[in-house]
Amino acid sequence: MWQSLATALCLVLVLEGLMPFLAPSLWKRTLAGLTLISDRQLRLVGLGSMVAGTLLLYLVR
Repeated sequence: MWQSLATALCLVLVLEGLMPFLAPSLWKRTLAGLTLISDRQLRLVGLGSMVAGTLLLYLVR
């Protein structure tokens, strides 16, 4: 269980690092654009991402 969780967290770090490594200027523009989005919209995007990830995990496992 703990090994699977650690593996998942390591993969998250790898995936999170791809964008700043491959396209740093696009990454910066994207982050700057996030300041224009309301908190409510950002929360909804986060919720959608969590739900999608949970559903995909369920389908894969």
